[in-house]
Formats: sequence, C-alpha cells, structure tokens
Amino acid sequence: MLARFLAGSLVAASVAFPVLAEEMGPEQARQFVANKMFSFTCFDGSRGTGRIYSDGSVAGSIQFGGTGPTRYARLPVNTIQVRSNAVCASLKGLPFEPCFNLNKADDVSFRGSVSGMGFAYCDFRKHGNSMIMARAQARPRSLHPPTRSADASRAEPAKPEPALELRRSTE
Repeated sequence: MLARFLAGSLVAASVAFPVLAEEMGPEQARQFVANKMFSFTCFDGSRGTGRIYSDGSVAGSIQFGGTGPTRYARLPVNTIQVRSNAVCASLKGLPFEPCFNLNKADDVSFRGSVSGMGFAYCDFRKHGNSMIMARAQARPRSLHPPTRSADASRAEPAKPEPALELRRSTE
C-alpha cells in the first residue's frame, strides 16, 4: 500500500513539475546559467558537476549511468548556442543539433530536457560562483629522506609543508 502511494506521488510530482516550473527563454537561461557551477543528475542515472561559460564552452566531470569512473570533459567554444528562440548544442558527430527546454524550478535549480523528448532530462542545482581549486606545491618533494649531517642533528626539525593546498578561486 505504501509503495503504491509513493509511486503515485512520484508520478504526480513528475507531471506537476512542468506546471510549477517557470519556462526560461533563451536570454533568461543565459543569465541564469552562464559562468555558474552546477551539479546535475539525469534520467538515466548519469551525474556530475560542470560549468557552461558565456562563450558556449563547457567544462566539468560526469559519471555516466551513475556507475563507473568519473570522467573530466571539456567541450569547445560555441558548443552551447543561445539562439533567438532556443538554446541548442552543436556537437561533432551528431547528425542534428539538439535544442533544450529549460524550466526554472527555483532560484538555484532548473530542469533541462531535449525538445520533443521530455523523458530525456537532467536536473541542475547551482553551487555558487566559486570553485575549489587545488594548487600543487611549487617545488617537488624528494622521494628520499634528507641526509643528516653532524650540525643538522642540533638544528630544529623543519615542519613539513603541505603537498596540496585547497583554496577558493577569486572569480
């Protein structure tokens, strides 16, 4: 009984989502999405994190189908194109250019689906404007322990420096 209730609730929510969501036009979508970091989950289980830049390039990571390795992907300038009446993708190897319906759910999330194929969608959630970046130490570490001389035994031991430092970008 509970399973039927949950299944019915999910079906009702998926049908109501487009009614409750605000469809974004191409320019509104550009302003909402460009240069912002989003995490996403898709209908097929794929998930990841990425950013669409104002020049139409895309960079991020994806785990296809929700299993297996996470892969880094970078798509070139003008991959995502904001046209007068639609947001579309231009990908080499595809015989057509898919366009998307973008529905804003709230101030931090939206659903993107392939036009004419509402079942093929991804839900996106904004992660703010900054990215955590890793910076390697300037000088490489030796694989061998330091040698000790007679004078070194009297010196104060050096504190190890971190090999990796996490910091927020200033973008």
